[in-house]
Amino acid sequence: MLEVADGVFEIGILFVHAHLVVVDDGVVLVDTGLPGRSARIDQALRAADKAIGDVHTILLTHWHADHTGNAADLHRRSGARIVAHAIDAAVITGTEPLPLNALQRLSARLTGTPDPVPVDEALGQDGPFSVPGFTAIHTPGHTAGHVSFLLDRDGGVLFTGDAAAGGRRGVRRTPRVMTADADAARSSLARLAQARFDIAVFGHGRAVRGHAVDRFKELAAA
Repeated sequence: MLEVADGVFEIGILFVHAHLVVVDDGVVLVDTGLPGRSARIDQALRAADKAIGDVHTILLTHWHADHTGNAADLHRRSGARIVAHAIDAAVITGTEPLPLNALQRLSARLTGTPDPVPVDEALGQDGPFSVPGFTAIHTPGHTAGHVSFLLDRDGGVLFTGDAAAGGRRGVRRTPRVMTADADAARSSLARLAQARFDIAVFGHGRAVRGHAVDRFKELAAA
């Protein structure tokens, strides 16, 4: 587990990251990793001197299984509220079936599929919401209801989800095969480049610490 900012920890779960944020009244999780891997979250909580009961909110960037995989189990054991964008909420709750493409159907055979989980707060607009210090930014493209979260800490910490990924040059685009709408994804990346943040963390790839927004500006301009 890597501390990427003050009280912000990156949790590696095979090829994807979840993030643990220590706040004044407990813990906020941003995404939950692959199905059947909640023990990795428990381990990270212990390393941060926290327990499952300290988790009061789970922020989901989008419905993909490698980000929502443990949400239902963690919700059952902690009572945490689930926050997601309204557009993706129907898939996360199981009201609508997982809209898997061919590659995702193949991957699901290996990784499993997430259990449905209720969404307590369905985000419909950008800006502050119920969790103090966090701002929601709708970043459609990877999924229609993808949302990134900006934390007001250490110059700004951007939880990018899969709106972008970490790469050798700092930031790269998410692979087209896993992106529902490439044009929307490019527009979302340009929007993020206009935000204010110093640190960016990703569902996939290495965090960027220091002047992270500049890397987004460079990629958006390329």
